[in-house]
Amino acid sequence: MVIYEVNIAVDDKLATDYLEWLDGHIAEMLRFRGFVASRVMQVDDPPGAPGTKNYCVQYQLVDAESLDHYLSNHAAGMRQAGLEAFGDGFSTSRRILSDYPWR
Repeated sequence: MVIYEVNIAVDDKLATDYLEWLDGHIAEMLRFRGFVASRVMQVDDPPGAPGTKNYCVQYQLVDAESLDHYLSNHAAGMRQAGLEAFGDGFSTSRRILSDYPWR
């Protein structure tokens, strides 16, 4: 199992619209090969910059190969969709987490 985590800081004024958009974005992500589940959480600690709301989206994938396929073939387009919708009203960072090899 692999977790693809996207941490998002969005301008307070855009947060409601961003979350509505995010629902559709996540639904689209879950149609990609190997994506099996998602979870959206509000980040409470550490607090974000003043004037922002912070969220964490974790996508569960069946394996690293599926994530590699997504990153090579779909990630740029999916990121571009957010930029077209919200410009510089948000920022993201990403992490990839995987099971320990001995489990």
